[in-house]
Amino acid sequence: MSDVLPGGPETAPAPPPAKHGWLNFAIDFGPLLVFFLTYKFTSGGTGAFAATTGAIKGTVAFMVAIVIAMAVSKWKLGKISPMLWMSGVLVIGFGALTIWFHDERFIVMKPTIIYAAFAALLLGGYWFGKPMLKYLLQSALDGVTEQGWLLLSRNWGLFFAALGIANHVMYELIEAKRMSFDLWLTIKVWGVTALSFLFTLSQLPVMLKHGLAVPDEAALDKQA
Repeated sequence: MSDVLPGGPETAPAPPPAKHGWLNFAIDFGPLLVFFLTYKFTSGGTGAFAATTGAIKGTVAFMVAIVIAMAVSKWKLGKISPMLWMSGVLVIGFGALTIWFHDERFIVMKPTIIYAAFAALLLGGYWFGKPMLKYLLQSALDGVTEQGWLLLSRNWGLFFAALGIANHVMYELIEAKRMSFDLWLTIKVWGVTALSFLFTLSQLPVMLKHGLAVPDEAALDKQA
């Protein structure tokens, strides 16, 4: 997820489009893509430790990329979202464990912990009537009502919980030698990214019902 969801009150002028939508996307998914590419290009050997060596190199590249992403976010967007902070801390922490123990399983475990943490935070907030997604994203969805944010928090909490369960199942399959690290990584980079995008689109009706503004044709003509 990123801070690129547009919004505003239905009775007020539509806000300008996000100027850094592509940058948000790069900050969110760039480090993971760096890891994927580094792993693919450095684990092509035939030795017993070829895949692990590629994973270690990919982990180092991932750690550097997430630090750069946080720096760019602060420089260009003026902030580092809580979600990016949490992801950065876990990437660096589990990356260090991966390098120290020379064990790629720590890479597979990390998403489960991230998803579980976000699910607990969002669903816990929903239980107590607090729209935690609004604070995590620090997004400029001024038009979305508190009820809308609360529903979005619940929905994303359930989505993260499902992702966490799915990732844990894949971790167990890898432990049982019934699934390869390569397949897990492909699913993580491409499958989860596509699934997250589709889930974001599925939440548009909720946002529209609870205050999301849509730019009118006149505004779009002026921007063109």
